[in-house]
Amino acid sequence: MSLPPVLQRCQELGYVVFENGDYNLNIVGIRTADNASNRFNDFITCTYKVDGEWVHKRWAATTDPGVYWRENPGRSEGTAILVPDQHRGCWKLGLHRGSYEALVQRAGSVKVFRDDNKDAILDMDPENTHTGRFGINIHRASSKRTSTQVDRWSAGCQVFADPDDFAEFINLCHRQVKAGKGETFSYTLLEDW
Repeated sequence: MSLPPVLQRCQELGYVVFENGDYNLNIVGIRTADNASNRFNDFITCTYKVDGEWVHKRWAATTDPGVYWRENPGRSEGTAILVPDQHRGCWKLGLHRGSYEALVQRAGSVKVFRDDNKDAILDMDPENTHTGRFGINIHRASSKRTSTQVDRWSAGCQVFADPDDFAEFINLCHRQVKAGKGETFSYTLLEDW
């Protein structure tokens, strides 16, 4: 059985594709080319097998920090922008900011660009990267309705626009744990191709 296109792209880039068993989640973000937007114009996907058949889900999200945090960085070195790469085993189920269940960066380090010029345009300078645990979580925006503006919802996190989509995603994360495929989660961020 051939891989779904998003996993074919991961494989082309040399990333690991999780194919063994049910609910072995391949969580992939897709960052679009629009680097000035303050909208949920990116995607988070989840591709996995059930009974040997591929299932693919895709949801509206942002992989970029909102304009508020670009213009008002929370750290002196600048606002974090996750580097496109495969970040292996860095997330676990936990509480986002102590409030609600999400995937939280608890198990490993990620690489981020630091955008430090305080304007609305994303700056992804390969000379200005940092590696560590920065609280780059995978969470939702509003708990009540679909969000259209990123604003303060992301200071570098990967954020779902729709709370129902996010609930479906978190349910799949629990299914991975229950299926014995591990309590840590990898996340691959791609640039749109």
